[in-house]
Amino acid sequence: MATATAAQKRAQAKSEYDAFLAQCPSRELLDRIADKWVTLVLAALRGGGAPQVGADCVGEPRPMRYSELSRQLAGVSQKMLTQTLRSLERDGLITRTVKPTVPVTVTYELTDLGLSLHEVVRVLKGWAETHMDDVFANRETYDARA
Repeated sequence: MATATAAQKRAQAKSEYDAFLAQCPSRELLDRIADKWVTLVLAALRGGGAPQVGADCVGEPRPMRYSELSRQLAGVSQKMLTQTLRSLERDGLITRTVKPTVPVTVTYELTDLGLSLHEVVRVLKGWAETHMDDVFANRETYDARA
């Protein structure tokens, strides 16, 4: 009986990913990228600049400082933003660059993997903004019946 190499084992595991299975590691990834702060950080890093009503985050990706992200993501706590950025960096979706200035400058930027996920996030964000009135109307109808 031949022993599989590490690369063969990884290839076999990859072909067997199925998020409907309880133990599939893709569930953890789906949980991570479904988080609202992850979605908004990815959108901000792609769109950059000040928030604009109806902005679809299609600007040029650019590095952003922590303080810029914090200002753009209204309501995010320092702890939650830090945790979100660390998890995105760990997953390879963003890079963190430290420049030895006084004070130290730290910037965050999308990786190629993060850019590929951003395309999905951009569509999801746009869908939510476009259909929010429909959702509100459906909620009112549902609540009226209850």
